[in-house]
Amino acid sequence: MYCRVTDLITEAAAARPEAPALSLGPETQSYAALAQAVEAVARGLVGLGLERGDRVAVFLEKRPETIAALFGAAGAGCAFVPVNPQLKPRQVAHILADSGTRALVTSRARLAALGEAIADCAALSRVILVDGREDAAADARLSLVAWDDLLTGAPAIARPHPAIFDDMAAILYTSGSTGLPKGVVLSHKNLVIGAQSVAGYLQNRPDDRILSLLPLSFDAGLSQATTAFCAGAELVLMNYLLPGDVPKLCAAEKITGITGVPPLWIRLAALDWPADAAASVRYFANTGGHLPRAVLGKLRERLPSAKPYLMYGLTEAFRSTYLDPALVDAKPDSMGKAIPNAEILVLRPDGSPCDADEPGELVHRGPLVSLGYWNDAERTAERFRPLPARASGLTRPEIAVWSGDRVRRDEEGFLYFIGRDDEMIKTSGYRVSPNEIEEAAYATGLVGEAVALGVPHEVLGQAIVLLATAAGEQRLDPQALLVKLKAELPSFMVPLEILPRERLPRNPNGKFDRKALAVALTEPALERSG
Repeated sequence: MYCRVTDLITEAAAARPEAPALSLGPETQSYAALAQAVEAVARGLVGLGLERGDRVAVFLEKRPETIAALFGAAGAGCAFVPVNPQLKPRQVAHILADSGTRALVTSRARLAALGEAIADCAALSRVILVDGREDAAADARLSLVAWDDLLTGAPAIARPHPAIFDDMAAILYTSGSTGLPKGVVLSHKNLVIGAQSVAGYLQNRPDDRILSLLPLSFDAGLSQATTAFCAGAELVLMNYLLPGDVPKLCAAEKITGITGVPPLWIRLAALDWPADAAASVRYFANTGGHLPRAVLGKLRERLPSAKPYLMYGLTEAFRSTYLDPALVDAKPDSMGKAIPNAEILVLRPDGSPCDADEPGELVHRGPLVSLGYWNDAERTAERFRPLPARASGLTRPEIAVWSGDRVRRDEEGFLYFIGRDDEMIKTSGYRVSPNEIEEAAYATGLVGEAVALGVPHEVLGQAIVLLATAAGEQRLDPQALLVKLKAELPSFMVPLEILPRERLPRNPNGKFDRKALAVALTEPALERSG
């Protein structure tokens, strides 16, 4: 019986103690060793004086200590706050201050880089350094603790605080592309049921070697760890520098499962995969946005034995939908149906259900609905709202997540992503999905990456601008691309401008940074009416 997310590890250790749980390069850690490290971290944190519900932030690249710190914090009865290692000091300081973090696990170099940025993090009092505290400089009010001392220095009376299924286990901060990051609070229940559900439909098993490719601060990245441990599989950590490193590692490590986001898959689909990688990978999964059909086709050519899982994830509910690989040919543009133990509704603004193929808002209900946004009652009230349709005898409202994403459901119940309400382009009286324009651009074979945006326009309301990189080594010809798009799209969906770019920026989770691209665009070049 699971009561805490750390039970995923302890149960696997009890069943197969010597089985590999975690690896980074040549180093491998068994489930027994990982469980022991997690327990030592939990006891160590309690020994430092941390209380039930206190927040413990982890600001590290992927390494065994990162996993032990995250799960050890949850095991102590605290809540872990994974911080994306790509974030800058100001963003890190905001997360530490907003979450009220009391203890930070990091390295000497990262602590030095934070410098005075964390001076206003009033609750922060302990910094645990994985590479020792010698020569580490810090604010005098901070107590520095060496990792080894944390693991061995707890008094015998230190015992982890009790925790139940509904207690807070983690706070995941979004990338902050629309401003400073906001924290989504996940319970032990969210993490455990999410792991069981995803491991179930991915058919994860103990002999799997699952690649940890995405940031652990991203819900899909954290899910790689929880699903691996739920299945008793091995989690292979990777801090890649170049996309080309991924196929090589998959071949060397005999990886069986990979999950990525569209911008990364676009690059990986353009690479040659070693035969050993193609032979070992039995599934690949996409989340974090629509995977263009052309890219999906290339990936299936590169990995012919792998089952493709098209998924949709909602941080506020951890996981939401997936498409059965057997239906990918019949429904290649669908995000599938609800994952086990979740229900996905498509509702109108008044809360009534939409008809088949009628666009509406995706609303997620069930045990994966998170505890809301940390320290933000107003935004929580906007997104976490009661469901209007309830049996008359039920007097307590059920809270669901109103995603802000527009979707449609076909007559067979399959869901299709249209776009986020705040990303839809309003042009010439039409509401246009950026995904539809991008899909058409990829289908031409002329672009490597593409992002469609709406920018203010005096006549059109918003003008459609397509930013794109060239496919392969060739130069992007905007006029040739425009000709092909005009042949495929209605006139109101044809971009007014096609702007070649060498590279499209990404946010720390690896998704295209649409907000940064929109800010970078200037209006003067778009004043003509077309």
